[in-house]
Amino acid sequence: MADEPLVLGIETSCDETGVGIVRGTTLLADAIASSVDEHARFGGVVPEVASRAHLEAMVPTIGRALKEAGVAASDLDGIAVTAGPGLAGALLVGVSAAKAYAYALGKPLYGVNHLASHICVDQLEHGPLPEPTMALLVSGGHSSLLLAPDITSDVRPMGATIDDAAGEAFDKIARVLDLGFPGGPVIDRLAKEGDPKAIAFPRGLTGPRDAAYDFSFSGLKTSVARWIEAKRSAGEEVPVRDVAASFQEAVVDVLTRKAVRACKDEGVDHLMIGGGVAANSRLRALAAERCERAGIRLRVPRPGLCTDNGAMVAALGAEMVARGRAASDWDLSADSSLPVTEPHVPGAAHGHDHVHEISKDNLYS
Repeated sequence: MADEPLVLGIETSCDETGVGIVRGTTLLADAIASSVDEHARFGGVVPEVASRAHLEAMVPTIGRALKEAGVAASDLDGIAVTAGPGLAGALLVGVSAAKAYAYALGKPLYGVNHLASHICVDQLEHGPLPEPTMALLVSGGHSSLLLAPDITSDVRPMGATIDDAAGEAFDKIARVLDLGFPGGPVIDRLAKEGDPKAIAFPRGLTGPRDAAYDFSFSGLKTSVARWIEAKRSAGEEVPVRDVAASFQEAVVDVLTRKAVRACKDEGVDHLMIGGGVAANSRLRALAAERCERAGIRLRVPRPGLCTDNGAMVAALGAEMVARGRAASDWDLSADSSLPVTEPHVPGAAHGHDHVHEISKDNLYS
């Protein structure tokens, strides 16, 4: 185990300041500072507020992670950071911090992809990823089906949302129902007491001529909002629990149906689900049912590893080190629209040379 790479990962793509430390595929620390309460009164994430919160939380969170892992910063074999996609200002805070620590410690710097990190985090719970891996990633910012023959260098988009992401739809319906922000957890909780068949809400992009693996939740969101408005206009009480259950069922039905179809079409006998919405209990249950019927092995990390966290970034960083991938250059910048086809942002042909140049004058030695 001591020969496996020890990597610290920094995640600041949205409103969570996450710092994780991983040795190989073993999680040593997962420290998170959330600014969700600061955004709640606005009904969504405010980029400027998120960036300032990251700046204030960065150093204490890194210190907490090192203490939890029982390692010194000088013991690290590399620093990994989310370079994109995400909120530009928030990403810049994380990238700047990662550069500072990597430079001061004389360690290689790895700018990695947020979505690829969500896939790689499953290694911390279920061991090395099969190759290829089929992944369904669902959160407030993205809903994607991805095929990853090699998580460090080859991730291929199969399908994605063409409008609202699944998590975004949960937040918007929660707002219509006056349930607060974020909407996912409260809708999941209320749905357990409701009837998922009470209201026949539409399933987007499931017709014979629709894109096989793409997702659309904008029409569903509009349909639910109009149904609620009609009830209120008629002076009738809105059955919140039934609405929550029926809406949730419409979302997870489409997600799981398309994911299983992709596995069958590509001949992949397993499915990994990640992202914040992967913490949804109904999504997990329905995916398990459909995968079992189809003979597909389901891999879903525990809820704490599904939401944005530093552990996932460290996991992908450790895999980069283990496979000898080139480190990033010092001119690494945040890319709010970094494509998933780029699991990491490598340096020039010199690879790790920049690390060797500064390691002799380690600022912490």
